[in-house]
Amino acid sequence: MTNRQFSGSPMKTDFIPLPNSFFTQVMPKIQDIAELKVALYVCYLIQQKQGRPYFVTYKELLSQELIAAMDEEILRRALKSAVDHGALLHSTLNINGKGEDVYFINRESSRKQAEKGEMKHNIFALYEQNIGIITPMIAEELKEAEEFYPPQWIDEAFKEAVMVNKRNWKYIARILERWASEGKDSGEYRRSIKKGGPDKYIKGKYGHLVQR
Repeated sequence: MTNRQFSGSPMKTDFIPLPNSFFTQVMPKIQDIAELKVALYVCYLIQQKQGRPYFVTYKELLSQELIAAMDEEILRRALKSAVDHGALLHSTLNINGKGEDVYFINRESSRKQAEKGEMKHNIFALYEQNIGIITPMIAEELKEAEEFYPPQWIDEAFKEAVMVNKRNWKYIARILERWASEGKDSGEYRRSIKKGGPDKYIKGKYGHLVQR
């Protein structure tokens, strides 16, 4: 690790918005530097997602170099303090059948989501867990796919990609496109395909996903 002094941000750079209440109500309560680092880094990671889900899992935090360098006991204590002081919200969500610790920025919309305690078939969560950070371009493709394909297809396409160690969205999208154009080995969704007919997947708003 270098000790060279930070030379300053470039003229064109992204900024992470924080509410005024963070500085006026939360920061005065924070006395520990680890807590401040964790709270700010959770805000940073959520803003980087450019879309849903509006939370960070504990596993995601551990995958970050800055956070991974911390002792896990210190990390747990810092997260608890950040929650106690109101900087973050904590919940255990059911993400695709598995309970996971997740952290939100403390705001009204996040409180409602945290209280639900369930996040099934969330394509953004699947991408974060199996591939990595979501870029703005990928976020748009994920939104389209989530609207277009059945949730079970999305779950199974990710599982298939992980099994063959093809952890990239292009490979997963091709699986979904193939199932949409050729049909999938599932009675439930064969009926859906027959009902809409093949043109359901070729024409309309998301036809480019199948045709490309």
